[in-house]
Amino acid sequence: MATSRTMLKSSQVGYSMLKKRLLQPGITLPMVLSSRGIAERDYRRPGQAPDTRWPWQKITFDFSKGVEGVKKHFGLLKTEFAERWTGPEGRPLEEHMLEQTRVLWEFRGPESLNQWVVSSDREIGGLSGAYLKLGRNSNTCMMYGTLCSVPPRDGETRYSGYCTLRSKQPLASFERKKHYDWSSFNSLYLRIRGDGRPWMVNISAETYFSHQRDDMYSYFLYTRGGPYWQDVKIPFSKFFLSSRGRVQDDQHPLWLDKVNTIGFTLGDKADGPFQLEIDFIALCSDQAHTEEFAYELYKRNPEV
Repeated sequence: MATSRTMLKSSQVGYSMLKKRLLQPGITLPMVLSSRGIAERDYRRPGQAPDTRWPWQKITFDFSKGVEGVKKHFGLLKTEFAERWTGPEGRPLEEHMLEQTRVLWEFRGPESLNQWVVSSDREIGGLSGAYLKLGRNSNTCMMYGTLCSVPPRDGETRYSGYCTLRSKQPLASFERKKHYDWSSFNSLYLRIRGDGRPWMVNISAETYFSHQRDDMYSYFLYTRGGPYWQDVKIPFSKFFLSSRGRVQDDQHPLWLDKVNTIGFTLGDKADGPFQLEIDFIALCSDQAHTEEFAYELYKRNPEV
């Protein structure tokens, strides 16, 4: 009983000291004391009164926007049902059977950049920076920035220095996941122009178990420097499986029927500026390529 009274008294003293400290004139702190007695972050402008509303009171409900969203998703659902009667992706089946190449992404305007997400180690406190813009004549995509491998001084992160360009997850009606089906192709076809740095091409596919959500299929792409374009054809059999940056011992081919995203990662530990220009990303079916998987498949011993 005495212990609980002591703890209550000490908490009251600490609260009063915090209140006095925050209410002193001329002191600017990132936390302010609200009218409910809770320390909150101060996002006010100079001279602006504090907002003492509860979080749910700050939400603005617009009935018209909700109706527009419902109409949009029902329209997408209607399109999905109509495409299934025609064929995969709304095209006849014979077109898929005779298709040799398919352009997935080409950058021909500002709206094409909305399908991509740029990230770097700044999310964990690093110093690298990556940006995305259209190239000359708005016909290409240019990823540029500065790489810095100095880790943040947080006492936990040991390695840093990466920049990533990744496509967004395709969504169907009502925010359902949608997957790419690349099973009728065996190679990835790129037209790029780099600065001589090695990049990693990453492809993520849908998994059946939660512990596999970090699985990634990767391939090291060595770019050439200079003003000339580089046409790259990468067989899917060359992609190896990794998880959180570690190459897995148990390798298996990429599942091409449920592909989620594709991305490009730079992390060669060479500090300085970089740039990668992409004309298009496509798929192709190379009849001369007959390799199923480039890496050894180890059979597990059931007795172990």
